[in-house]
Amino acid sequence: MVVLGDFHTHTPYSHGTGTVLENATVAKQKGIKTIAITDHGFNHKLYGIKKGKLDEIKKDCVEAEKATGVKVLLGVEANFISYDGTIDLTDEELSKLDILLVGHHNFVKAKSVREQFGLFWRNIISRVIPVSKKKIEKNTQVYLNALNKYKIDVLTHLNYGMKVNTMKVALEAKKHGTLIELNGKRICFTDQEMLEMAKAKVKFIINSDAHSKDRVGEVNNAINLITRLNIPHELIVNLDKLPEFNRKK
Repeated sequence: MVVLGDFHTHTPYSHGTGTVLENATVAKQKGIKTIAITDHGFNHKLYGIKKGKLDEIKKDCVEAEKATGVKVLLGVEANFISYDGTIDLTDEELSKLDILLVGHHNFVKAKSVREQFGLFWRNIISRVIPVSKKKIEKNTQVYLNALNKYKIDVLTHLNYGMKVNTMKVALEAKKHGTLIELNGKRICFTDQEMLEMAKAKVKFIINSDAHSKDRVGEVNNAINLITRLNIPHELIVNLDKLPEFNRKK
């Protein structure tokens, strides 16, 4: 089993320490053919990409690809900012991307005070107070709305910090050709949820979520899971092959 592409890496443009070139260089050393630079979306209050930086990041991607021979995609790991599934990218910004990742993060500026509390603080509180079924369904609807609003390539670390109805989201993602990430740092699915998604032929992608150059391509967490549960390899789009993403179809 060889992971040929790592499509979730960060750089100093947001919350990473390895540069675009350093991430690509490590990828080459590990036999990875393609990486994506997917820094945090603009509305993240602590680690978001600064407005106007996408062209600069794209230039770095082109130069890193020339220097290493590794294909380097420009992406963003966008944030939800509204119950209606809106993310923190404009249409113009979306048009510049090769790949779009979307996931829940805390400390993101929402569209309204009510949504700031509901999307973020209510979910933070749920770490110590069990989340209600009503809240899970409300969270789930945010994902469903986003999937119907945007051409999303990957949903990152699903259930991390924002509990959802996993199968509802996964089946909607499958309908839209969106991949469910098996994150190299954290996987927030039960074994039963993984087996149910596999039975439904949901497609997965294995990514490192690297925040340092040395972590690029480090996905043992995901490999161990699919091996232990005997998840069919044909459901993993970057295992021994490379995927075609929504934005390129």
